[in-house]
Amino acid sequence: MSKTVPVGVSARHIHLTQEHIEALFGEGYQLTEFKPLSQPGQFAANETVAVIGSKGQFDKVRILGPARKASQLEISRTDSFAIGVKAPVRESGNIEGTPGIKVTGPKGEIELEQGVIVAARHIHFHTSDAEKWGIADQQKLKVRVGGERGVVFENVIARVSDSFALDMHIDTDEANASGVKTGDTAEIID
Repeated sequence: MSKTVPVGVSARHIHLTQEHIEALFGEGYQLTEFKPLSQPGQFAANETVAVIGSKGQFDKVRILGPARKASQLEISRTDSFAIGVKAPVRESGNIEGTPGIKVTGPKGEIELEQGVIVAARHIHFHTSDAEKWGIADQQKLKVRVGGERGVVFENVIARVSDSFALDMHIDTDEANASGVKTGDTAEIID
């Protein structure tokens, strides 16, 4: 049985707490949806912010909603070199001990003390998909993508939940190196 999964390429983006949204956009501000994402209830917001590191900045960094419990900036390794932040590869949400960054919005700015990461490649599995394929939460997988620059990605983290939809997430560096684009498919081989 082939274990194929859709691939989503994740460009730089930021997750913010409601407190930080209000500090950047004004008291009581609510994010507005630009487009839905592959995960149920998640969306790319119309709102963007600037992030400022020691060597440079990125303007128009998309906020992903809804508001989160902790603010976190996800960038690629290339992005980290460009703005001068030594972002470690981490699973989303694992921000303890990571570097911070300045974030500016139309109504203010904040200094994140931590939260800048290069997101570890992962696959979101709905519980039923994981059970069907015998995959456990946090299992490390090998995944092959085909094409002219086909590669095998190792250490792809399985994230299993009843609230997830099947989707593999890689960053822009990984996508560019392998010639993969959002909507392509990959095959779990181990």
